[in-house]
Amino acid sequence: MPADPHRRRAAERAARHAPPQPDSAPPTRRKRPITPDRITDAALQVIAAEGYDALTIRRVAAVLGTGPSSLYAHILNKDDLDDLLIARLCTEIELPEPNPARWREQILDVYGQIRDQYLKYPGVSRAALAMVPTHLETLRVGEGILAILLAGGIDPQTAAWTRDALTLYVSGYALERSLVQLRQRRDEDTWVLSREELVGRFTALPDDRFPYTRRYASELTSGTGHDRFDFTLTQIINNLPPQTTP
Repeated sequence: MPADPHRRRAAERAARHAPPQPDSAPPTRRKRPITPDRITDAALQVIAAEGYDALTIRRVAAVLGTGPSSLYAHILNKDDLDDLLIARLCTEIELPEPNPARWREQILDVYGQIRDQYLKYPGVSRAALAMVPTHLETLRVGEGILAILLAGGIDPQTAAWTRDALTLYVSGYALERSLVQLRQRRDEDTWVLSREELVGRFTALPDDRFPYTRRYASELTSGTGHDRFDFTLTQIINNLPPQTTP
């Protein structure tokens, strides 16, 4: 006996609006592959939250939800990770077309950018110390700085050593600032003094042993923001000898 057409249509309509039945075995969610970019992202995440001292291969692996062995398929060791970190920060540096009339201003601007990138991640500038750059982005920034110095008429040997000195100073400056910021976050580290407290301690020193420290306590503790940074770079740049004509 043929089925009632009204019942058949009702059943079809109900089937269309019924929620889908789950499969007996839900599909396995695939993990995102580990890549050098993801490793670098995770490492910067650790540094931003906890500082460079907290950075380890195991800590980065934990952020990525994997084991350390998964990272070693993409990086050789901690030094290799340092290279990736500095290279990532260098991608943010904008290099100008070298201008002989503005080369001093250009050098200050480029190193100011590097300083600001370092300060975003407390202590990361330590990764740049004693490191031989191999990544193309790091080399790109070094090439740009050298080009600016040469455009300013500085002889190649002086330009090469100046680039090294400025880079070392910026790394050390950023490291010191980062260490102070990290210590200020910790309530137990009360040794970080305000300028007023430091002036008070200097002026309280015995005058017979520390006459100049007492007298110039204000000058010794002066400077806000990046005043000392700009002063040091300007002193180095303004005292570079021009290239001599053979």
